[in-house]
Amino acid sequence: MANFPPVEEQLAYIKKGAAEIIHERELRERLEQSLKTGKPMRVKAGFDPTAPDLHVGHTVLIRKLKHFQDLGHTVIFLIGDFTGMIGDPTGRSATRPPLTRADIDRNAETYKAQVFKILDPQKTVVDFNSRWFSKMTPEDFIRLTAKFTVSQMLEREDFHKRFQEEKPIAMHELLYPMCQGYDSVALEADVELGGTDQKFNLLMGRILQKDAGQLSQIILTMPLLEGTDGVQKMSKSYGNYIGINEPPQEIYGKVMSISDALMWRYYELLTDVKVAEIEQMKSDAAAGKQHPMEIKKTLARRIVQDFHGELAAKAADESWAKQFQKDEVPENVERVEMAISEVGWSISSDVGHPVIQAGGPKYPGVRLDKVLLKCGLASSGAEATRKIKEGAVRIGGNVETATRILVQELPAELSLRLGKKMKIAVIRES
Repeated sequence: MANFPPVEEQLAYIKKGAAEIIHERELRERLEQSLKTGKPMRVKAGFDPTAPDLHVGHTVLIRKLKHFQDLGHTVIFLIGDFTGMIGDPTGRSATRPPLTRADIDRNAETYKAQVFKILDPQKTVVDFNSRWFSKMTPEDFIRLTAKFTVSQMLEREDFHKRFQEEKPIAMHELLYPMCQGYDSVALEADVELGGTDQKFNLLMGRILQKDAGQLSQIILTMPLLEGTDGVQKMSKSYGNYIGINEPPQEIYGKVMSISDALMWRYYELLTDVKVAEIEQMKSDAAAGKQHPMEIKKTLARRIVQDFHGELAAKAADESWAKQFQKDEVPENVERVEMAISEVGWSISSDVGHPVIQAGGPKYPGVRLDKVLLKCGLASSGAEATRKIKEGAVRIGGNVETATRILVQELPAELSLRLGKKMKIAVIRES
């Protein structure tokens, strides 16, 4: 028999970051029953293995599964190897191409390896919905589909919109919500988690469980995580994602690039930090007791540690501080060599310039805009000039707003920083 924390404590942890619970009263009753009997709830979340690599937006649901696991409940990580061949129509304006069996098997193995960076593999039930669907006969499917009408399916926003726009809806797509609902019957789920865009599918489970004589599952939806831009949902197609398999320093840097306002959202959805602790950090930051940057650095360390371990998180933290706080140059910064003839400004082009002395060198210095372009820190001379004038360029830790830089002797090295990017320009005579 499991030992569970008090119901109110469990509820507070479960509700952290949740968008909606259907219904909280039922959840409370189910938690009270678990506390009374010592029997854990069965908490399910399904994932179709449609892509091999996850970003932190995908881990919002996995993190909430972990919260239930922390509280002592049974967590079921369901891989939709059968439904993956149908393709979830959620948010789609066109039919999703079905995956091959080989794609599904390969992606499923990758998924398991990635989610166990958050979930405890010893306490997690991993299941595949082909286990029951592969045994269903055509008659079983007919009886399942007979429980719903076409008009019910068209109430779903995605289908309704496509129907109104006279875009095709494939017959197999109508099966998807019913299959997801039947998963809950097969697993006798007490709770199912999903994104806010999954609500229609999640409700199917409640209907089918009631029809099967089971208690209807509680639905808990989680919001879709905004990407690093703070506007669009996190997605590879928007280029605003943080991949969980990216190098530690890359993950750390991306977290540090988000706004202070978005930082609290990430604390809420991507960490195990309790709500009371987050509110205390907000209060301390507002009162000036703690700098928001330090709070964000703690967040970045937590996220890197989840996917790469404590040592990698510490190294990423030190590297970022060296690069952006101490004005030191990290060891792995790219060095770009160039000849003075490629980037220098000459006497002939600068007659009358006060620093030019008679008999002086042909190239007294370099054009900073040309150096930035040569280093790949700007895509054009115009962009380079604009960044210099905006004060976005640093040399050796100091802001540089002049386009012409004097060079005392060659070879010369300039430690350049533009935003998060750093390069060392090595300028030689030829």
